Amino acid sequence: MIYTEKDDREYKDKLRARIQQLKKERNAVILAHYYQRDEIQEIADIKGDSLALSRAARDTDAEVIVFCGVLFMAETACILNPNRIVLLPVKEAGCPMVDMITIDMLRQKKKEYPDAVVVAYVNTSAAIKAESDICCTSSNAVELIRSIKKKQILFIPDQNLAKYVQSQIPEKEIICWEGFCPTHIRVHEGQIRAAKRLYPDAEFIAHPECEPSVLALADYIASTAGMIKYVEKSKAKEFIVGTEYGILFELRRRNPDKRFYTPTEGLLCANMKLTTLGWLAHSLELMEYRIEVPQEIRIRAKRAVDRMLNVFADKK
Repeated sequence: MIYTEKDDREYKDKLRARIQQLKKERNAVILAHYYQRDEIQEIADIKGDSLALSRAARDTDAEVIVFCGVLFMAETACILNPNRIVLLPVKEAGCPMVDMITIDMLRQKKKEYPDAVVVAYVNTSAAIKAESDICCTSSNAVELIRSIKKKQILFIPDQNLAKYVQSQIPEKEIICWEGFCPTHIRVHEGQIRAAKRLYPDAEFIAHPECEPSVLALADYIASTAGMIKYVEKSKAKEFIVGTEYGILFELRRRNPDKRFYTPTEGLLCANMKLTTLGWLAHSLELMEYRIEVPQEIRIRAKRAVDRMLNVFADKK
C-alpha cells in the first residue's frame, strides 16, 4: 500500500479534530512559539515570543497549559502557574544554550562579581533563574537593563545578546557569559552579504542572538515578535530574515504581498521542530509530559520572572 499526500492530509485532519476535542475536554490552552512547525502554529490558541508566552501563561484561565516549545518555556509556565497542569508534548525538546551554564558555574561567577546584578535570559533553566536577580527576553533586554540602577550586570547565558545590549547601553558594564544559540550562530557575515547581493531591494532583519558582525549589517534588530511588527509597518516588499525559519509562517500569513528569504538553510532549531500534531494529540490524550518545578526553586525563580513582568506591567 502506498501512502499518498491525500492520506497524509486526511490523517492530519483527524489529528486536528482529535486535538480540538481533547482540548475542550481537558480545559486546555495550546501555546506555541513562532519557531514551531507550521501545523502547530496553525492549531495553537496563542502564538508568540518568549515574553508574550510568559504573559499568556500567567494570565490564562485554562486548567491545562500545553506548551509547544522547549523545556525552559514550559518550566516558566509552571513557575507562574503552580496550580495548573503544564505539559510539554515532547520531553526531549530542550535548548542547548540552557545547558551552557550550571549552578556551580554561576555561583562561582557571582563570587567573582559580588556587586553585579545577575540578569538571566529566559533561555535558562528554572534552577538558574532561581539563582538570578531578574529575567529578561530578547524583546525587553535593553529596556530592562537600562532600568537597573546598578552599573555592573552579569548577563547569562547568551553572549551575543549581551554584546548587543552593551552596544545599546555603553554606560553599563555588561559581563558576558560564553553561551550562544546554536541556530543563530550559524549565520555568518559572508552569507548576509551574498544574500544582499542576490536580493538588493530586501531589508535585512536580524535577531540579537546573531553575532555582532552579522548585526552590523542589519537594517533592523529585534526579537521574533519585534520582527513581525516591523515587517507589518515597513514599506519594503522583500526581507532577508536572520532568525529561525519557523517565523516565516507568521510573516507570510500577515504579509501575503511581501517576500521573505533566509540567508542559510542552517537556520533551523531541531528541538523546536520536534513537536508534531501527533505528539500534541498524544500529550492531550495521556496528559504527558507533565513539567514540574520543585517548590523551593519555583518560588525563587518566580521572583526573578515577576520582576521582569512587573517592569513591563503596563506595556502590552
